[in-house]
Amino acid sequence: MPALLDTRSTGRLSLQAQSGSRSFLGGAATPTAGFNQDYLGPTIIVKNGYLAAEVTNALKSPVSTHWHGFLVPGEHDGGPHLPIAPGKSWQPEMHVAQDPATVWYHSHIHERTAEQVYFGLAGVIHITDGDDDARGLPSAYGVDDLTLVLQDRRFDDAGRMIYDPSMMDVMHGFAGNYLLVNGQAGATAVVPQGIVRLRLLNGSNARIYTLFFGDTRPMHLVATDGGFLPAPIALDRLSLAPGERAEVLVDMSDGGAAVMMSDPAQPYGVLPFEVDPALPVRITRLPDKLDGVLEDLAGSEVQTRLVSLDMGMGGMMTGGGAFAINGRPYDMERIDFAVAQGSVERWRIRSTMVAHPFHIHGVRFRVLSENGAAPRPENTGWKDTLLVPGEAEIIARFDQPARQETPYMFHCHILEHEDAGMMGQFTVT
Repeated sequence: MPALLDTRSTGRLSLQAQSGSRSFLGGAATPTAGFNQDYLGPTIIVKNGYLAAEVTNALKSPVSTHWHGFLVPGEHDGGPHLPIAPGKSWQPEMHVAQDPATVWYHSHIHERTAEQVYFGLAGVIHITDGDDDARGLPSAYGVDDLTLVLQDRRFDDAGRMIYDPSMMDVMHGFAGNYLLVNGQAGATAVVPQGIVRLRLLNGSNARIYTLFFGDTRPMHLVATDGGFLPAPIALDRLSLAPGERAEVLVDMSDGGAAVMMSDPAQPYGVLPFEVDPALPVRITRLPDKLDGVLEDLAGSEVQTRLVSLDMGMGGMMTGGGAFAINGRPYDMERIDFAVAQGSVERWRIRSTMVAHPFHIHGVRFRVLSENGAAPRPENTGWKDTLLVPGEAEIIARFDQPARQETPYMFHCHILEHEDAGMMGQFTVT
């Protein structure tokens, strides 16, 4: 498991973006970057209340730290308008006030996000209220509560991790030839003989996972991006696009080994699990219900917006804007939407050419429909990132403020698309 950084007693958080080096496959080492370590960052635990963060940049290029899933004002959001210069630090003083959830953090410098996240500038955050035992949920970090960052990475014949996107890599998103879990290749998860909780983050630049267990055991979905569901949902398969998170419970009480896999059409292994009978078993039954509250916002919206995620080969060939939203590539000086603080809006999202994972900063939303039908089970909870393979309708209340100097982003979370211009920004006042 990633190192643990627990802020609950101090209300303080210190991160340093730094360079590193790692041999992922046992061969040549690769230059990397991470927060407080050589690759990726620690798992941060926070509770509601005051949180004073300090992020120092020890790299030679500007970075930022976007709190993906935090509901905080734009001046604390860590987007491209809040770069941290080399040798400098950023010190946001935030107030966390939201439901328990698994969120994450990553650099978000315009035109450099894909490369910086790829080489390691990302990590996971647990927002907790300390009531998981009462919910009947596993909560022993690294024992029955596993944080799993899924990333595909490309390696050359010498075992070096490389990032050299071609035109087609940019069009489809940069895909790898090896799968890393928490920055490790070929690892096995050792778990107790009981109910195990998996906090899954798709930290890949572009790859979409369709997760399942090879022995057909179900995954019981208990939380989506923005928090708990009212009750677990049993799934045979779970789709997870870049930026999305899901928390699932898996019953390992039979003591047998199991393998999490992806892509049923051409299956490959993601992570094998082995049971260690010596590990303490805390949870032996699945909870019947949870305390997630899914507010119905439909009917209270004051505005409907269309968001078209546009791409086309013609623009790339001519040097024009191949990646855009509503026909316009991202411009840091242009505000695309002005949203009234406290208002509810319905957004219709359309993808062109390929399925795009769509993310909005500063809010969580409900999915109203996907291609005219009811949302898939894994999209019925609170979301902040949604895979759109056609058209979807979402609805959100915009409670947090964002000024023109530090607006919120909305963008495709295929990071090559985002960097190439498939991003917009909005104020909330």
